[in-house]
Amino acid sequence: MNIANIRDKVLGCLVGGLIGDAMGAPVEGWRYERIVAEKGYIDDFEGSGTDDSIIKLILCEALIENGGHATADDFAASFLRHHADYNWFFIPVRNMFHKIQDEHTLPIEAGRDNMASSSSAMSIAPMGIVNACDPRAAASEAYEVAGLIHSGCCSFCRDGASAIAAAVAEAFKPGASVDGVLDAATAYLHKKSAGVMRGRIADTLALARDAGGFDAFRERYYSTMHLYGTACDSRETVPVALASFFLSGGDACRAIEYGANFGRDADTIATMAGAVAGAFAGASGIKRQWLDKALANNGRQEQLADDMVGLIEIRCKEKAETLALIRAI
Repeated sequence: MNIANIRDKVLGCLVGGLIGDAMGAPVEGWRYERIVAEKGYIDDFEGSGTDDSIIKLILCEALIENGGHATADDFAASFLRHHADYNWFFIPVRNMFHKIQDEHTLPIEAGRDNMASSSSAMSIAPMGIVNACDPRAAASEAYEVAGLIHSGCCSFCRDGASAIAAAVAEAFKPGASVDGVLDAATAYLHKKSAGVMRGRIADTLALARDAGGFDAFRERYYSTMHLYGTACDSRETVPVALASFFLSGGDACRAIEYGANFGRDADTIATMAGAVAGAFAGASGIKRQWLDKALANNGRQEQLADDMVGLIEIRCKEKAETLALIRAI
């Protein structure tokens, strides 16, 4: 196990997501035409992110407290320690928070029929990190914790979280490829029950491949794909984030820029694209000036990366012990 390489990927995933969140935040809710008219092309950022990064931290804390494993109950307990961040939370997260705070329902039921959003998917990258190189486990464990915010009729949001977590886990593999990461995003989703998310990802990636470039993809998506009434709907954001990763060829900086310049829920698209591409390229694949600024704005990221590397080591040891037991039978 090359710890230096693993840490580079972990830090890349965390900081790539943070940068994407910060870069897309100023144009959140804008259509791309307004971005072009008023900003031209966004290629820099300020600040340290929004609720996307806050909820990601909440999930990291749940994983750290529980030795690299987290359930919906653990995620809920971590949320309750972040009451001071309540005003950052979007509607479905606030709904969930009140349910668990007032004990109106159990955490495993708190996400039932909440409003569709990307609140699960945008924060789920840590589940891919602790399951590095194991996208099947990442998808399954992400589905568990994402149920805290989304389940029932909005389970496609839960599927979107599983897709992002699996893509991040695949990106850690030695020799990982862009196509391999994209294949992993849907390979471990429910074959029938996740049909909506699988279909949207397939259609969006087909459009990206046909368009051949970001500008053409963005224009065609707005004109030919269904734009949801709520821009943060994960049926839109997750596929576009994966398309941004594809169009960038795995380049972390371009993936982040594409996510931010797409518009709509720009911070969420860019944070997911940044997390996947950051895991793929590593922190060493992110512009030094961006990396330095992100770490200066949020110095906790380096310690968080060290903590997450430690969780990967714990998980690997557990798997080795299980394998040893099987071999001893």
